[in-house]
Amino acid sequence: MDTVKVSPKFQVVIPKKIREALEIKPGEELQIYVLDKSVRLQRPRSIKELRGIAKGMVWKDEDRDHTERF
Repeated sequence: MDTVKVSPKFQVVIPKKIREALEIKPGEELQIYVLDKSVRLQRPRSIKELRGIAKGMVWKDEDRDHTERF
């Protein structure tokens, strides 16, 4: 496990062995978000990759918005 320091501008450097393991290139965009009180970075997914992601999910009736009808 590596440790990084937050700069006065709130920047951090991704350690070299992490960049190499994940094949992160300069200029590449990453999404950053908080999950379970930890910071996560991930590559954005294309629409094609997201296709079928909810397949097999069981939706409850309260999940559906009944106010918008056409």
